[in-house]
Amino acid sequence: MKILQCHNHYQQAGGEDRVFDDEHRLLTKRGHEVLRYTRHNDDIAEMGRLTLARKTLWNSQTYDEMRSLLRREQPDVLHCTNIFPIISPSVYYAARDESVPVVQSLHNYRLLCPNALFLRDGAPCESCLGKLVALPAIRHNCYRDNKSATAMVAAMQTYHRLKGTWHHMVDAYVALSEFSRQKFIEGGLPAQRIHVKPNCVDPDPGFQKSAGEYAIFVGRLSQEKGLDTLLTAWSENPIDLPLKIVGDGPLCDLVQSAAEQSSRIEWLSNRPHAEVIELISNAACLVLPSICYENCPKTLLEAYACGTPVVASRIGALEEMVEGGATGASFTPGDAFDLFSQVVRLTASPLGLQNARHAARELFERQYSSERNYELLMSIYEAATKSRQNELASEMTRNLHTQSTN
Repeated sequence: MKILQCHNHYQQAGGEDRVFDDEHRLLTKRGHEVLRYTRHNDDIAEMGRLTLARKTLWNSQTYDEMRSLLRREQPDVLHCTNIFPIISPSVYYAARDESVPVVQSLHNYRLLCPNALFLRDGAPCESCLGKLVALPAIRHNCYRDNKSATAMVAAMQTYHRLKGTWHHMVDAYVALSEFSRQKFIEGGLPAQRIHVKPNCVDPDPGFQKSAGEYAIFVGRLSQEKGLDTLLTAWSENPIDLPLKIVGDGPLCDLVQSAAEQSSRIEWLSNRPHAEVIELISNAACLVLPSICYENCPKTLLEAYACGTPVVASRIGALEEMVEGGATGASFTPGDAFDLFSQVVRLTASPLGLQNARHAARELFERQYSSERNYELLMSIYEAATKSRQNELASEMTRNLHTQSTN
């Protein structure tokens, strides 16, 4: 099978960029021919505001480049990871014009929410869910805290809703969780085209038997990740378990200050991925205190792969991914004392912690291994192909009917 991957890279590489590489490796290792079409957000610096707005809505250049590439290479499927903001939905139309099925992964909520997080003022917000125009987001400057930038994203959403892009140009969507799937259905995407396939971990780091002598947080140091809750839990409660924090971001000064004031908190900034995996492997638990609707955090899957239990906020997809009492524990979002209590309860018994380690690893093997992920991906490609074939057949029938009545 020949697959064309399409991805708009972020200025700061994140989970979507890693998944793009993971799926490339997943497919090539199994003998598929995988091509790539990419753009990078570094190019934005060379664009004026109006140019960027126009390209976000419809990029004629990427349409022409994509159609030429599709015509030349004739792939079996076009799989888009991220098309915002430079690539734009124009590539869907290029694929339609060349009769190539389109798959779009839904790593965030950009099609429904301008800031892609369903988050405002430190709390979940669904004010724009299901609306034709995201007026609440524009009013509150939800994207980059900028009204014109938010209006640009809202215009892209509205234009393509009216044009029927989300319903007719994408043959299969990939939601990362059942929670995410339901949100997109509420937002108006066709339910029959939304398939659930979580992320995976490849290569598999393997199960670790370490008892763990610290808790660890890995991720972007930003408000939506619940850093305030995390730091408060360790600063204001008697937790003997040290906390290691790996990552960087806008709240790095807050984290550094907390680390200077408490010997139980250590900030490691960014680390090479291999070192991060080792740190996760040797931790007693991974902590995910997010206050936003996480989709399918790679760090959670990496923890399960290593056999490290997870203590996570009871919110969004995290609630379905963490089996409380088995693979870790859940706590009320934003409640530092509840977080403290759950960490203490999970780590109080060495035997209980080892049982959680084995349960985490078993869940990884059952749901998040590369083998399972490949099976799901192939079934989605097959569904996209059938959807496109059915649409082409329906179109031919309509054309024949029109000709016969004229």
